[in-house]
Amino acid sequence: MGLSLQNIDKIVGRETHLKDISLEFDTGSRNVLLGRTLAGKTSLLRIMAGIDRPTHGKILIDGKDVTGMWVRKRSVAMVYQQFINYPSLTVYKNIASPLKVSGVPKAEIDRRVRETAEMLHLEDLLDRLPAELSGGQQQRIAIARALVKDAQLLLLDEPLVNLDYKLREELRIELQEIFEQREAVVVYTTTEPTEALMLGGNVVVLDEGRILQTGHTPDVYHNPATIKVAEVFSDPPINFINGAVQSGTARLGGQIEFPLIEHLQSLSSGQYRFGVRSNHLFLSRTHEEDTEIHTKVELSEINGSETFIHGHYADSRLVVQEDGVHPYRMGAEISIYVHPSSFFVFDQAGALVASPVGYTHEKP
Repeated sequence: MGLSLQNIDKIVGRETHLKDISLEFDTGSRNVLLGRTLAGKTSLLRIMAGIDRPTHGKILIDGKDVTGMWVRKRSVAMVYQQFINYPSLTVYKNIASPLKVSGVPKAEIDRRVRETAEMLHLEDLLDRLPAELSGGQQQRIAIARALVKDAQLLLLDEPLVNLDYKLREELRIELQEIFEQREAVVVYTTTEPTEALMLGGNVVVLDEGRILQTGHTPDVYHNPATIKVAEVFSDPPINFINGAVQSGTARLGGQIEFPLIEHLQSLSSGQYRFGVRSNHLFLSRTHEEDTEIHTKVELSEINGSETFIHGHYADSRLVVQEDGVHPYRMGAEISIYVHPSSFFVFDQAGALVASPVGYTHEKP
């Protein structure tokens, strides 16, 4: 099944939720809609499903216009953020419910329910009620109910956002395996760059109802077309420092200088914004060519097995992502090191003009 969105707008009152969205999704493709809250991800998913109609534009399935087609007449399944299960029905009956409504024979229902339950490790829980299960198990039920339909279009709206870290990691891996086994068009929304990278496939970066960039997920991550894309596709936020290039040398913030090497050699003289992701900053020198930045610790934020160290250089805030627990005291003077090959470079209009060729200096 090929899904095509052509010049989709969604206007509610005086607010534009979606603007001129045109996308193509191929059968068997895995697609991630990446954007911050209120970027338009859910609005777009609801239009794809047929729950909402666009204000302007068309939706085509295999070349057929289905813009006004009722959702029940489409081969579509959707999983939401919240656990939407029937509390009075057993796990078996929850999973079977869409097949029963569609009039699928009883023997076929039983086969598909048990097959899907096994896929999501629910086979021993089929006689239980949802309230007797954990949050992760309840979300598995909701996912199983969507998968059992074997729909041509599978839509997942941040399905793991309400689960704890361990459960999210488990289900992300399982979902990747499930998606690879299906011929459906899969569209998955998330606010998390890490999740988009783990799911792979293709990505659509959205912001304020508009498409910023599309492409193969790793390609977009390594080559963000604009500053805005780099911001959306970086967590922690990407660091930016204003700088200038002249006579083969880059000067950042008025104090730091380094020669143009590798991908930077093509830069002409002028003003630029240099961007570097937090996992490309180090607290110790690792290479002779590393540039040193002096700063003071403003916050040492411990998050599980990682520490995010916040500081400033010139007018720019800096965040270093370090493995392990590093309880630096506020106000402590530290040095941050970055290899010139790790910099993205954007022009004054915010367009990418140079991106790192490789990530040999990235933390594992």
